[in-house]
Amino acid sequence: MIKAKVIGCGGYGGVGITELLLRHPEAEITCLVSTSDIGQPIGAVYPHLTGFCDKIVLAPDDPKAQEPADVVFFSTPDGVGMQTAKAELARGAKVIDYSGDFRFNDLPGYQDYARRIGKDPQHKAPELLPMSVYGLPELRRADYKADTKLVGNPGCFAVSCLLGLAPAAKNKLLEANSIICDCKTGVSGAGKKPSAVFHYPARYDHMNAYRLSGHQHTVEVERELGRLAGGEVRVTFTAQVVPVCRGILSCLYGTLAAGIKPSDVMDAYKAYHQDNAFIRIFDRNAAIGTMHVRGTNYCNLIVDVDERTNRMRIVSHIDNLMKGQAGNALQNMNILFGLPETTGLNQPGQYP
Repeated sequence: MIKAKVIGCGGYGGVGITELLLRHPEAEITCLVSTSDIGQPIGAVYPHLTGFCDKIVLAPDDPKAQEPADVVFFSTPDGVGMQTAKAELARGAKVIDYSGDFRFNDLPGYQDYARRIGKDPQHKAPELLPMSVYGLPELRRADYKADTKLVGNPGCFAVSCLLGLAPAAKNKLLEANSIICDCKTGVSGAGKKPSAVFHYPARYDHMNAYRLSGHQHTVEVERELGRLAGGEVRVTFTAQVVPVCRGILSCLYGTLAAGIKPSDVMDAYKAYHQDNAFIRIFDRNAAIGTMHVRGTNYCNLIVDVDERTNRMRIVSHIDNLMKGQAGNALQNMNILFGLPETTGLNQPGQYP
């Protein structure tokens, strides 16, 4: 059995991976760590886990929290993993970090990201960056090696956009710099910690765009699309929050390149994603939405071309807490330990 430690178990990402590990046939949770709710059983923090997981939440400096594990999930804010991942790696663990700390293989890439979110651009463990893998298997599967020990889980918006745009970039379907990412997320994307703007009266019946000066996930989107396209890519990215709990809906647009026919688009998408078990492709007639991926690791893509304007139109649906976070992290764990990617994840959500 794979012995798993969850650091940051008190947040949505932490409880999400805890739920998944409890159902995983090849893994067991050995340790839950948090800076809050210390000394309580996790079932007292999240009552739905009562009877399924009764482990006590440990403080980060608790000696039991230092015991080795096979895999450590850092469901923590930026800056935590870079300070403590090295110790876990030294104990022999494989590390999967949810934050932006290890999504970049070099210091300039990380610094660009950090400046966009107003963080200190000086990485605390720059020597670890070259060994990290950007953890979106549908784009980077070839980068996972037998000795890979460190994975930077991607940002949720980046997952939604990249899964929807990767085939277009790879096959050069679009005119350069014509891409628009119009993205809406549920409130859970802001995390568990309360704030005035996410207080119920402020959020109910209210939608708004935010971080128009530059969203941090744009760095990932442009880098990965540029890598696939073989040249620089710039996108117009707009993040919006809507009054639902979970889910991301991204409407992705771009002008077709010269010589590209509408039929080429669907063919390219089916070919690119044919071996990606969690990607489902639909045409414009599909009556689908975020409800149909809720609680799953799937990404549903509507692939379409507006022939009147000669623009590609992709509608990408994910659960931000699953394929956008904990589900993708478990998919990464499966790869690191040589298991089928779908292990513990190949299940439908609940409807309605």
